[in-house]
Amino acid sequence: MPWNVEFSRAAERELDKLDPQHARKLLVFLRDRLARLDDPRSLGESLKGPRFGEFWRYRVGDYRIIVRIEDEKLIILVVRIGHRREVYER
Repeated sequence: MPWNVEFSRAAERELDKLDPQHARKLLVFLRDRLARLDDPRSLGESLKGPRFGEFWRYRVGDYRIIVRIEDEKLIILVVRIGHRREVYER
């Protein structure tokens, strides 16, 4: 069951700021690995806490992808993309 990967405006801006090599690596992960799974939760880890429980984290090298999975629409909404030191700030 293929999932659709969509990006929030903030995630698009963060992706545009990355080195092209890293951006390509993250996009390949999202498109070729994550979107093809029956359950995208099988690769990731849920964020902890009352404010973040609906979000999932994926590790790709030193970068993290934060997503919200919408089961009813089969959408993986990318909310944040960034280096592991900076992605959890805000």
